[in-house]
Amino acid sequence: MATHTLMGGKLHVYRRENSTCWQCSTYLAGKNRRVSTKEESLSNAKEFAEDWYLELHGKHKRGEVVNERNFRTAAKQFEREFEIITEGQRSSAYVAGVKLRIKVNLIPFFGDMGLSEITPGQVQEYRIHRREQAIEKRGEPPARSTIHQEIVALRQVLKTAVRHEWLDRLPDLSEPYKSSGKISHRAWFSPEEYRQLYTATRRRANSPVRKRYKWQCEQLHDYVLFMANTGLRPDEAMRLQYRDVVIVEDEATEETILEIEVRGKRGVGYCKSTTGAIRPFERLKERNDPAPTDLLFPKTHRELLNNILDEEGLKFDREGNRRTAYSLRHTYICLRLMEGADIYQIAKNCRTSVEMIEKYYASHIKNNLDAAAINVRKIRPQKKKEKVA
Repeated sequence: MATHTLMGGKLHVYRRENSTCWQCSTYLAGKNRRVSTKEESLSNAKEFAEDWYLELHGKHKRGEVVNERNFRTAAKQFEREFEIITEGQRSSAYVAGVKLRIKVNLIPFFGDMGLSEITPGQVQEYRIHRREQAIEKRGEPPARSTIHQEIVALRQVLKTAVRHEWLDRLPDLSEPYKSSGKISHRAWFSPEEYRQLYTATRRRANSPVRKRYKWQCEQLHDYVLFMANTGLRPDEAMRLQYRDVVIVEDEATEETILEIEVRGKRGVGYCKSTTGAIRPFERLKERNDPAPTDLLFPKTHRELLNNILDEEGLKFDREGNRRTAYSLRHTYICLRLMEGADIYQIAKNCRTSVEMIEKYYASHIKNNLDAAAINVRKIRPQKKKEKVA
C-alpha cells in the first residue's frame, strides 16, 4: 500500500491495492478519521487532503467535531439485533422491508451524522428531502404511509442507540404540522361489487383464456369466495394447511361452517366462517386431493386477480384506494357489520381490535346509524287553555 505523509506527519494519504482512488486519514479528538479523496491523481489527492485536514481542524476549534458514534454505526447494530429479537414475531418480508428502508433512504441522509446531531429540525429536513427527491424522480410525493414507515425505522435505530447509551434520549420525531391525517376507510367491495367480482372469477374459471390456466382460474375463484366468507388476512391464508380447517355443525346457528386454526402476525388464533365458505373448501379438496399438511393456496394468483379487477373496473374504489386481496378481508368485516353482527365478536373472529374496526370500517357503514335513535323529537307539553270567566 502506497503511503505519503503531510502536515508534519499528522496527515496521511494512501491508496489501497484494490483501489484506484487515494484516501486520507488523520487522528483528531481521540479518533482516527478518514475519507476518500475520490481522486486518482496523487497531486489532486494531496490538495484535497490538505483542504480536508484544515477544515476538520477548524471545525474542531469551533466545537463542531464531536467524538461520538454516527447513525451508520447505530443502524448496523440495529440490523444485527433486529432479526434475532423479532424471530418468530415478524415475517422475514417485514424485516427485509425495514432493512431496505434504512439502507436506501435513511443512511444516505443521516449516515455520517453524529447521533446527537439528529434533531427534530433534521428529521423535518429529511421529510422535505424525501418529498423533493420523489417529485424529481417520479413526479409525485411519497405516500404519507411511506414516510411514516421510514420514521418508524428511524425511531427503532435511535432506540437501539439509547439502549447502548450512545444517545441520552430520543428526539421528538412527530410532525410539527398535520399531526393526525384524515381517516379514510379501507378499500372493500360493496355487495353489488362483490357479486360482480365473484361472477367474473366464476366465468373465468368456467372459460379460461387458455386451457392450461384452468387450475389457476378455479383456485382463484375459490380463493375469492373463501376469503370473503372467513375474513382471513392474505398472509394467514397463505400459511393455511388442510389440517387447520374442519367442517362442523355450529350449535348456536345450526348451520354448517368451517372452524379454522389461524397462524399469522398475531400468533395462533381461531376463526369461524360463514356457510358460504363450505363449498369453495370442498372444491379445493376435490380438485387437489391434498395431504393434511398441504397448503390450501400454494400460489397467490396476484396477477390473475389484478387482471380481472382491471377488466371489471374494480381495481380502485371511488376514493382512489387500490383494491387487493386484502380488500376481501375488509369486505367480510363490512358485510358482517351491515348484517348487524356484534362488533366485539367480529373483532375476535378477525383477530383484531374493536377500535380498529370502529376507526376503519364501522364509520362508513350506513347500517350502523340508527335513524330511530337519531331522529328523536322531544315531546313538548301542551299549553293549558285559559278558562273564560
